Order: sequence, then C-alpha cells, then structure tokens
Amino acid sequence: MTIEELNKIKKAKADLVNVRKIIAKEGEKLAKKTGYRKQVLVCGGTGCTSSGSQKVIEALEKELKKQGLENEVLVVRTGCFGLCSLGPIMIVYPEGAFYAQATPEGVVRVVDEHLKNGKICTDLLYKETVHEDGSIISLYETNFYKKQKRVALRNCGVIDPENIEEYIATEGYQALYKVLSSMKPDDVIKEVLDSGIRGRGGAGFPTGKKWQFAKASQSDVKYVCCNADEGDPGAFMDRSILEGDPHAVLEAMAIAGYTIGAHQGYIYVRAEYPVAVNRLKIAIQQARDYGLLGKNIFGTGFDFDIEIRLGAGAFVCGEETALMTSIEGHRGEPRPRPPFPAVKGLFGKPTVLNNVETLANIAQIIRKGAAWYSSMGTETSKGTKVFALGGKITNVGLVEIPMGTTLREIVEEIGGGIPNGKKFKAAQTGGPSGGCIPACHIDTPIDYEHLTALGSMMGSGGLIIMDEDTCMVDISKFYLNFTVDESCGKCTPCRIGTRRLLQFLDKITSGNGELEDLDKIEELALHMKNSSLCALGQSAPNPVLSTIKYFRDEYIAHIADKTCPAGVCKSLLHYEINPALCKGCTLCARNCPVNAISGTVKQPHVIDTAKCIKCGLCEKNCKFGAVVKK
Repeated sequence: MTIEELNKIKKAKADLVNVRKIIAKEGEKLAKKTGYRKQVLVCGGTGCTSSGSQKVIEALEKELKKQGLENEVLVVRTGCFGLCSLGPIMIVYPEGAFYAQATPEGVVRVVDEHLKNGKICTDLLYKETVHEDGSIISLYETNFYKKQKRVALRNCGVIDPENIEEYIATEGYQALYKVLSSMKPDDVIKEVLDSGIRGRGGAGFPTGKKWQFAKASQSDVKYVCCNADEGDPGAFMDRSILEGDPHAVLEAMAIAGYTIGAHQGYIYVRAEYPVAVNRLKIAIQQARDYGLLGKNIFGTGFDFDIEIRLGAGAFVCGEETALMTSIEGHRGEPRPRPPFPAVKGLFGKPTVLNNVETLANIAQIIRKGAAWYSSMGTETSKGTKVFALGGKITNVGLVEIPMGTTLREIVEEIGGGIPNGKKFKAAQTGGPSGGCIPACHIDTPIDYEHLTALGSMMGSGGLIIMDEDTCMVDISKFYLNFTVDESCGKCTPCRIGTRRLLQFLDKITSGNGELEDLDKIEELALHMKNSSLCALGQSAPNPVLSTIKYFRDEYIAHIADKTCPAGVCKSLLHYEINPALCKGCTLCARNCPVNAISGTVKQPHVIDTAKCIKCGLCEKNCKFGAVVKK
C-alpha cells in the first residue's frame, strides 16, 4: 500500500468515524455525509458479550430490517466503552444517546421510537446522561468520563475493531509511514525517550531505553514481542485494548521492529481471551492484505510480520523471560538475568518485549510528538494509565487517567463512590504483586513513585476497591493462595516461601496465630524479596507486608482476641439470636441446612454453635435483625 492509498481510505471513512465523536449540529452534518441517518454502536467487549450484547445486536438488526431501516441505520460492534457494570451498552449517534443495560425487548422500543420517529427513550438511558427536563448530555460529560484522558483507549468504543479502514480513518498507520519514510531508528528512539513513557506492564522501565539497548545489540536476527498475558485477578486492560483497537498494537510493533532492526514479531496472548485472539487474527490478516505487514511495507524495503502464540494461563508467563521460554515451546519458567532480553532474549537473540498498553501509546507519540505526551502526567511518570476498576465500587469498569490523579478522584468521582453507604477502607493496586493502600492515603497521587513509597506498585493496572466489610488478613490470604498456585517452582524462595507464608495466614485466620508469627512473616518476606529468581516471588509478600504495616490491629485482633473485626473469617465467627428481637417466625430454622437452630413458633430461637457451619443463612433470612454475627 502507498501513502496515497492510505490517505484515500482515511478521507473516505473519516466522516463515518467522526460522527461518533461530534454531537449536535456538526454530528448531523457528518451523518448526512456518511449516508446513514444514525449509527448504533453496541459494545462487543468481553464484559458486555457475557451480559448478552450479541442478543441485543441480533434483535436490533432484526427490528431494523422489519421497520425497513437497515439502509439508514448502521450497526457497529465496537470494543469496550468503559462502564462495564452497565452492560450491554448501546450508543446512538449523532445524538450520543447512551442506552445502559440494553435488552432485546428494549431494542424494539428504541428502533420504533428513537431510530424511526426521533423520540429518545430517556427511561432506558444511563441516568447520569439525562437532565430533569429530559434533555441529554454526552457520556463524556458524566463524572465517570470527564476526568479521564483516553490515549491508549482512544479508539475503544469508537471504531469497529474488525474493520481496518475505520482504524485508518483515525490516523491509523500514519505513524508507521512517518517512521519508515522520514525517520532514522535513532530518531524514533529519541522521540520515545523524550516522551517519558515507561513500561505499563508493572516494572515501569523507560520504553525508549529498552529499545535503545536492543538496537545497540549486534545480531543477525532480532525480535519484537508483545506481552498480552494479562493474569492479575481483576485485570482486563490489555484484553480490552486488543478487543477494541488491535491495529494500534500491530502498528507499534512494526515501528519497534524498524527501530531495533527486527523483522518478526510475536504476540503472546492468553487462550482464555477468545474475543481478543479472534480480533487479533482478523487484524493481522487485514494488515497483510493491505500491505501494512509483510514484505516491502510502503515500498520502503522494510519487512515485518507478526504471529500469535497462545498461552495456557500460567501467571508466571507474564514475566518476560518465562514468556519467551514459553514461545520457544518449553515449560514457562523464568531465566536468570543478566543477560537481559535486549541482549539475549527469544531464541537467544536480542528482543524487545512491551505489554499491550505500552504499545497502544507508541503510534500517537510518533504522530503527535514527545512534547504532547510528556505534557500529561507528573515529572517522573508521564502520560496516562489504564486501570481496571473493580471491587466495592459503583462504577466498575475500565478507566484511563493522567498520571498524578489522586486515588480519591478515582474512587469518589470517576468510580462513583462506595455502594450501599459503606466507607472506603483500602485499594489494592498491582494485583498479587502489589500492596493495599489504606484510607488515610486516599489523597495519594497515582504514579510509580508514590505507589512504591506506600509499599505497593503500579502493576499492569488492576485497581480493586475494598470497603469496611473487607478483612485485610483474608485479602492477603486470597492473594497468597493465588501465588502459591501460580509459582512455577523453579526457585526455592518462591516455591517454599509462598507456601510457608500461606501457612502462617491460615494459622492466624483459624484462630491459632501467635504474635511471634508476625515477626516470622516479615523475616521470611525479606528473604523472598532478596533471593527469588523472578518478580513473582520477589513481589509475592507485598500484599501481606502492606496489610501488616497499615492494618496491624486487625492481625492482632485475629491473634490475641480471636476475632475477625470485619466478620469474614469463619473460624473466628459465631452467630447468636437476640431473644429480645426474635419473634419466633421460624424462618431461620427452616433455612438452616444443618438443623442447628431450635425453638417453637412465636418463641425465641437458639443456635447450637457446635452444629453451626457459619453459612450466614440465618442472618440473611431474619427479617427482624435478631441474628447477630460476632
């Protein structure tokens, strides 16, 4: 493909995509240019797909055909919009009407009233986009969006990820042409270095330096790898980018290949991500068909191609050397470093490995310049960061914020606060490798340095919010359970250390802990950090250490008082019935699975603690608040 052909496609498709970004009068003008009165975007990300978006699309297309509107209304299946808790999501342009939790039944109304007769079904819209007078505002003016800055996610929820021409319409592959036609490899490296972008996979190593080291390595063959092995519990940032904007990753990999002198790339992605894998396959084939991957790209003599390698779900394969070992066909285990992959990586050759989110920023840095990118964020943490916001939060979903945004802004404004009137207790960043940030640090700016100072880390971007009902000892145990299962077992500090830490936590949550155990945990954690082979073992103690640091009183309560303040650890709980409140309705007794409750009708009941399995059904079913958990 030539640049002239690329620009021709861009011009032909630009209005089609722009109408999704511009509301009101300009949107109406653009809509006429596209040949469609309306465009309906339905989220096709994994979250909305699991909520039934495919059925919504089928009902929409069926009803449009029934009403004779199939040639007037364009239906587009996009990537993730971000508000995953409201799925399936459907947005109608040019108005920007945001329909939340769409159903096949509701779609019939939308087609008849809105798409056919121009009357927006305001009762089906996301409530924050509707004023009291019935007028609507753009989704991007809501609390969830207005403090976000979408860079890596710029096309997610905007374009059809299975249509390369829509990517081209949003300046796609312009950066690759610019690099191949007018920049030397050192120019590219300087631009990436000056932007200040650091690896978004966890370690935060400067991306430009990594490319610089790989370029400097002398070898007949070099490789570019993309780490899409996103294994943190609660993390779905990279998957969403692959599902919503796969060409951004392919373009960036080709740019990296030109920069370091590589001609082959590999994307290592989890087989459990079928939507992402399928869209990657489509994108790679489309890029080959258009001459944007393969031989003699843009007629410049540069060759570069990409292949997919599927991971089997091992968390340790997110570590760069273990990932490369797996691509080579071996059991995924980390290698000692040095030598680092930039010197000796995949198949023993110099290799650059970046994660999905890092790569999703590259083309924009090349197009818009390092100064544009470095203007966002903080002095040492430039740009934006994508987080998968989950846990005890109102707006569960995908967010992208400038570095330096405070945790309070994320929780209270973007996230919509803690549901059910509960108090914010802690936030876990960095998944099993990160730590828990307590409520007293809620005004902490989110960047690499501040998180590290608090005993946590950026990680790939999971952000789990916890409320007052969360037991921090139990949370530590949850993450240790995960790392015990996911340790590859190659080194003793990780293989034995994680299991020993879990044994200590089991002992404490079962009511058998001793105060000396806390000292032993801290000593063991120090040895693991200093001697484990890879980051899995080195960071596995972080959740335990951070919770001991900030929530030591909870550990002491479990050990000294034999109680769980949050009422979570079953071994330390017991249920009682307050005779003053019990009406003798028998609901608790009838729902008890082990017949541990006795009493007669209209008389106070009693729980036999020896029989009780602490399932909580009695408390749940009591209408009078007579059952008390202690």
